[in-house]
Amino acid sequence: MKRILLFLGTNIAVLLVLSITMRLLGIEGILDREGVGLDLNALLVMAAVIGFGGSFISLLISKWSAKRMTGAHVIETPTNTTERWLFDTVKRHADQAGIGMPEVAVYEAPEINAFATGWNRNSSLVAVSTGLLQNMTQDEAEAVIGHEVSHVANGDMVTLALIQGVVNTFVIFLSRVIGHVVDRVVFKVERGHGPAFWITAIIAQFILGILASIIVMWFSRQREFRADAGGASLAGRQKMIAALERLKLNHEQPAQLPDQIAAFGVSGGVAKGIKHLFMSHPPLDERIAALRAQAR
Repeated sequence: MKRILLFLGTNIAVLLVLSITMRLLGIEGILDREGVGLDLNALLVMAAVIGFGGSFISLLISKWSAKRMTGAHVIETPTNTTERWLFDTVKRHADQAGIGMPEVAVYEAPEINAFATGWNRNSSLVAVSTGLLQNMTQDEAEAVIGHEVSHVANGDMVTLALIQGVVNTFVIFLSRVIGHVVDRVVFKVERGHGPAFWITAIIAQFILGILASIIVMWFSRQREFRADAGGASLAGRQKMIAALERLKLNHEQPAQLPDQIAAFGVSGGVAKGIKHLFMSHPPLDERIAALRAQAR
């Protein structure tokens, strides 16, 4: 199962564009101090600009990109009883959580899932699948909505962007340092940077990016427990447990969101061994057990 952050695809694309732009403008040339060594301070600044730039641009366009990727239809004015119930439920939970009213949307998909995104607590989007509306009871759906509203109230999108920005920064910084060392020590380039620098830096950035994603995914799993607790507080603990149990039954046909927004869905896949490190969601059994333990 693919478990990738909401804005990961966009983030990678923006990182690539910013890296190429910095290179074409000659800004990376300042990193080669008199042709013999790296200016580490300048490198760190450049890495931060690219790293946080990619992360925050992805955050700012997250609602727009999520709607485009899922084909979500935003409910401006409810046209039937289901849309009215959904709209009113989101509003009630948003008022309870003390956040601005999110945009409410429905997207066509047979599986049970939902997601929330947006660049701040008062400019967010909560979307649910048609499969969720068709296959969950109102109590279960209410708990899922509470879970998503809790993501918004907890500021998970902004926190995730900050964490991703820090991770991006160090991945870019360390990959350039590794490329420089290989260029100087292995290939004996004395001035400037040879092809080995760029090839090594790209390979190192790819490998370090994969390793760094373990950190991001660990945080993602922790925020799911918090959102479950928030959903239980807004809708009721038994409703939240019932919703998660319904998702367990749905695992014979796992919920599939586009990669870029999978981490902000309510569901999660099943993974064992090393795959567990790359899951954005904890196993549902763990989430249910955590809710039951809190009730004692």
